[in-house]
Amino acid sequence: MEPQIRAPGWPRPPDCLPHHLLHLPPEGARVAVAGLVLVRQRPGTAKGVIFVTLEDEYGVANVVVWQKIYQTFRRAVIAGRLLRVTGRVQRQSGVTHVVAERVEDISDMLDDLVRLHEPARFADGP
Repeated sequence: MEPQIRAPGWPRPPDCLPHHLLHLPPEGARVAVAGLVLVRQRPGTAKGVIFVTLEDEYGVANVVVWQKIYQTFRRAVIAGRLLRVTGRVQRQSGVTHVVAERVEDISDMLDDLVRLHEPARFADGP
């Protein structure tokens, strides 16, 4: 397995796979990923499926949230700015997805990131 290089100052949720390593687990493997929510899509033709694109410091991850999972974790899926998703790896037509089994809103970690960088921000300003 490739080493996990971490960007300085970025708090990584425990046990999350960086997005650039999503090609390593085999099809169907259970993984956890985390990232900022870039896009939430709920196409009318997708029968209630929601597609979420997450970004971490290494790239993006495509997450598929089926209707039943959405109903269970609705608040996190709708309102979360930073999500941790546990699910199964699925590869289709050269694209890797994580099919969600659990969705957690970890947006409070963004507050930790802001606090971590506040001294530097004030030092740069007038």
